[in-house]
Amino acid sequence: MTAMPAPTLHPPFDPAPVVAELAAADPELGRAMRRVGPVVRLAASRGTPFDALLRSIVYQQLSGKAAGTILGRVCALFPKSRPTPIGLAATAPDLLRAAGLSRAKTLAVHDLAAKTLDGTIPRTTAGMHRLDEEEIIARLTAVRGVGRWTVEMFLMFRLGRPDVLPATDLGIQKGFAVAFGKRKLPMPAQLLRRGERWRPWRTVASWYLWALAEGGTRD
Repeated sequence: MTAMPAPTLHPPFDPAPVVAELAAADPELGRAMRRVGPVVRLAASRGTPFDALLRSIVYQQLSGKAAGTILGRVCALFPKSRPTPIGLAATAPDLLRAAGLSRAKTLAVHDLAAKTLDGTIPRTTAGMHRLDEEEIIARLTAVRGVGRWTVEMFLMFRLGRPDVLPATDLGIQKGFAVAFGKRKLPMPAQLLRRGERWRPWRTVASWYLWALAEGGTRD
């Protein structure tokens, strides 16, 4: 299933009208956003979907420093330190394990390479933009080791999709509790119900929830 190119949150982007729209739709959220001040977390446009997902897989459940070291070792296995789907598919598991990948991540990156080569994962960001969110989620979660949260981060920070709400994210849940004066973290279903008020700008609402969870940090 394909869709018309979706709106994206790339520069230049003026968040002021969106923030006003969100505040009108949910005044309580609006008051919380005003406490925080301006927040913008725009998407990065460099690299291919394969590059972004390879990085996501390597970084899972590791500190940034450790993951960066392992990713550097993996990249060093390839000409110009640039992994490609063909090159990664042909790389022996033992070499990837020696670079620091676990057995599970080795299987995951090989599956990513295979699904990029067979067309499940579009080769280009432009090709990814032609798909709607649910199609992207279905295709990317077909890759071993890639879950919905990873895809939601990809939608927000690689594709700049404006209406994504990662309801299972701990930072989003903490920010929600701060914004709405809750003593307990919300269940994802509760967060999604409230988030219906924030369509079609749930990504921007998420920026503010993260900022609230971080103590009102401005970006």
